Amino acid sequence: MTELTPENWRRVDAYFTDTLVGHDEALEHAVAEQEAAGLPAIEVAPVSGKLLNLLARIGGARRVLEIGTLGGYSTIWMARGIPDDGLVTTIEAEPVNASVARASIDRAGVGEKVEIRIGRGEDVLPTLTGPYDLVFIDADKESNALYLEWAARLGHPGTVVVVDNTVRSGDVADPAASTPQIEGVRRGLEMLGADPRFDATALQTLDRKGWDGVAIAVLTDVVEGYDDALEP
Repeated sequence: MTELTPENWRRVDAYFTDTLVGHDEALEHAVAEQEAAGLPAIEVAPVSGKLLNLLARIGGARRVLEIGTLGGYSTIWMARGIPDDGLVTTIEAEPVNASVARASIDRAGVGEKVEIRIGRGEDVLPTLTGPYDLVFIDADKESNALYLEWAARLGHPGTVVVVDNTVRSGDVADPAASTPQIEGVRRGLEMLGADPRFDATALQTLDRKGWDGVAIAVLTDVVEGYDDALEP
């Protein structure tokens, strides 16, 4: 059996990427532009981008909400997975990031299906009107529970919710790890496990981004009428 090492899991990731995703000029250009602008290299891996695309297509999503645009890489994947009259609303706190993303999204030919809202999620989310069919959460981890609350409010029974970066190189399950990011991830996962509005699972991933994971949930039929302490 092949030994589990970073070199070997990255080789498997490259094999999956080459075999199942392939090369895409627009997506690769988006990553290159992001790097050239000095944005952090924290976009999803190609296999994860393809997963988001497939989830949009499998669920027949027409309206997608993304929290955390960065350079637009995952935005392009999801925009390609919805119909021509669909819409991805993506929230980005940093205007520079939003500008880089806008150019890459337009260059990829999906600009008409994407609107970028600039501002912090906690400020922008209350201004949106649902329902959304797919919600992708990939922003500051400290706010995961807040973003999940808004995903429930802006979704409908059957809405798919995806939360990225849920393993954090194993720190999520390490009692000694207590950074604000880790605590935020834990609060989000605990909410997914306890809140009756969600039915969720999580998967560990090993790819070019390292050891991490993703949580996937579906909103249940108790979305409407659920009462909580969050003020709109």
